[in-house]
Amino acid sequence: MLTTKLFLGFGVFVLGSLSFENPFSQDNYIDLNTETAVVSKLQSPGKEIYADFCMQCHGANGKGDTKNFPPLDGSDWLKTKRNQSIAAVKFGQSGPIMVNTKKYNSSMPAMGLTDQEVADVMNYIMTSWSNKQTKVVTEKEVAAIKK
Repeated sequence: MLTTKLFLGFGVFVLGSLSFENPFSQDNYIDLNTETAVVSKLQSPGKEIYADFCMQCHGANGKGDTKNFPPLDGSDWLKTKRNQSIAAVKFGQSGPIMVNTKKYNSSMPAMGLTDQEVADVMNYIMTSWSNKQTKVVTEKEVAAIKK
């Protein structure tokens, strides 16, 4: 019996008794349909940036110091003030802000990050600890934020 199957773009295709490996097989790509894979992909480049620029004040656990540096973990400011959060990372932050009903009035200097680095660290922060981001911060979105 002659078997004729053709799967374009998926796995192996069989035509007659010959089979060919498809280099564009799903097996050759990371599955981004799972939440874990998406979070991991979003965290990857930003984790290093966070360690280099943010961890000293906001802590490895994102909890801040509850006195001078606000928490990033579970921050209502990050959730409700997306553009201001991006601007703070891009340009620095000074003046009073309210985070989780507590007033903070410290200065955060501009870090000199590129728009892509800002997007990467924002995605890391917004998918770390108890934060569950649903909308990815893009380089284009960061570029649109003006001082």
